[in-house]
Amino acid sequence: METRKFEAAEKKRSGCCNCAQSVICTYCDKAGIDEQTALNIGNSFAAGMGNMEGTCGALVGAGVVLGLVNKDKAKSMKDMRQIMTKFQERNKTTQCKTLKGVETQKIIRECPDCVADACEFLEEIING
Repeated sequence: METRKFEAAEKKRSGCCNCAQSVICTYCDKAGIDEQTALNIGNSFAAGMGNMEGTCGALVGAGVVLGLVNKDKAKSMKDMRQIMTKFQERNKTTQCKTLKGVETQKIIRECPDCVADACEFLEEIING
């Protein structure tokens, strides 16, 4: 399968989706849901779970897709740990506030790039 990470990043860049929605909507066919349901699932996961203090929404979106694709709690948790580890290694953090440089004024990674990263690691698992 050709990567969809650029499609997902563009959804975020265009402003039509938050980070979680960008990931979930891009893989809604794999997850077995329609796009409107995907949008609704991701509604509250913008800005680091609503306040920039939490986990990057792109990672939350990847976790939602994993759960719907795997339909297995233990496998989904194992796969999510792999995604989180790779994301952390690449970006030095998984926290929205830190990625966006809220306290330091130094952006580590822009949102569309975080979306692309989460999708890259998600695809390694679901296409593997």
